[in-house]
Amino acid sequence: METPAPPVIVVTGAGSGVGRAVAQRFAAEGWHVALVGRNAAALDETIALSGPDAAARCLAIACDVSDAAAVERMAAAVIERFGHVDVLVNSAGTNVRRRAFRELSIEDWHRVLGTNLHGAFYCVRTFLPHMRARAAGTVININSDVGKLARDLAGVAYVTSKFGLTGLTQALNVEERAHGIRACSIFPRDINTPLLDRRPEPPSAEARARMVQPADVAACVWLAATLPANAIVEELSVHSR
Repeated sequence: METPAPPVIVVTGAGSGVGRAVAQRFAAEGWHVALVGRNAAALDETIALSGPDAAARCLAIACDVSDAAAVERMAAAVIERFGHVDVLVNSAGTNVRRRAFRELSIEDWHRVLGTNLHGAFYCVRTFLPHMRARAAGTVININSDVGKLARDLAGVAYVTSKFGLTGLTQALNVEERAHGIRACSIFPRDINTPLLDRRPEPPSAEARARMVQPADVAACVWLAATLPANAIVEELSVHSR
C-alpha cells in the first residue's frame, strides 16, 4: 500500500513569534510546511531551528501578505511544490508605537489593517478554491483577546483589525462548512513575542515570562488543525495562569 503524503500547512508570519512556533511544531510532526513572511533570512532561520530533517519538508517564500498580487504568487508556488493545502494559519501581524486615536496616522492605520486583516483575507481568498476542490480544509486565524473586547494597550487600528478577523472566521464557517472547510479564531491575551517591543512602554522580562508563550499558541493551533474533520472549534481563548 502506498504511503500517503504528509499533510500541508501554510503559515504566515513564520519568521518570528507565533508563526515561527507554529511552523516549528508542524515541521517536527512531519508535516510539509510553507513558511511565509517578509524576511527571507528569518524564514530560513525558522527552518534551521526546526530540526535537521525539516529543510526537505519546508518551503520558504518571502511575501508581504498585504500585497494581494504577491499573495497570489505565493499561493501558486505552494501549490506547485505541494499540490494542495490542508491548513492555512494566518499569523502575520503588526502594530505601531503611536497607536492611540489622538496620534494614529492614516498611514499607520492602513499599515496595521493591511497586514492583520486584509492580508488574512487575501490568503483565505487565494487558497479557498483549492480547499473547495478537495472538499476539505482548515483556516486558523491568530486573533487576540482584543478581537472580543478592546483594551487601550492595543490601539484602535489593532483592535479594529482583530474584530475584523473574528468576523472573517465566523463568515467562513457560515459560508464554507457545507464545502468541508472550517475556521477557528484563537484569542490569546498577551503573548511574549517581538511585537511587544512596539508598545509605547514594552513590558519587563519578568512580565513577559508570565505571559502566554508562542509555543502555547502553537499547541492550540495543533489542536484546531488535527480535530476530526466533522468538528469545528470556532473560538479558542488562551490566557496565562
